Amino acid sequence: MKIQSFIRSAALLAALAAATVPAFSKPVNKTINISQNAKLGKADLQAGQYRLLIDGNKATVIKNSTTVAESEGRWEDRDAKSNYDAILLGENGQVREVRFSGQKRVFVFSE
Repeated sequence: MKIQSFIRSAALLAALAAATVPAFSKPVNKTINISQNAKLGKADLQAGQYRLLIDGNKATVIKNSTTVAESEGRWEDRDAKSNYDAILLGENGQVREVRFSGQKRVFVFSE
C-alpha cells in the first residue's frame, strides 16, 4: 500500500514539474533598434531594426526574414527594473547585454 502511495506522489510531483517548466522557458520575441554598428559573435550588425529571438540560452537576430547572427548567453537578474528596452555595447561595439522595459532580468551574451 505504501509503495502505491509513493508512486502516486512521485507521479504527481513529476506532472507538476513538467507543467511549470514551460512557464519559465517562454521564448522572448522582440523588435530591437540598434543605433550604431555593432558586433554579435562573429557577425557585424549595421544600425537598424532587427528581430531578437531568445529561446533558453540561445539568441537569434533576424533582419528581413534572414538570420544574421546567433549567440549563446544567460539570463541574469538586476537590482532594479529597466525603464526601457536597451542594448548595451562594449567599447569595441560588441553586444554585451539586452535589457527589457519593466523587467529586472537581462540577457547577457557569452561572446
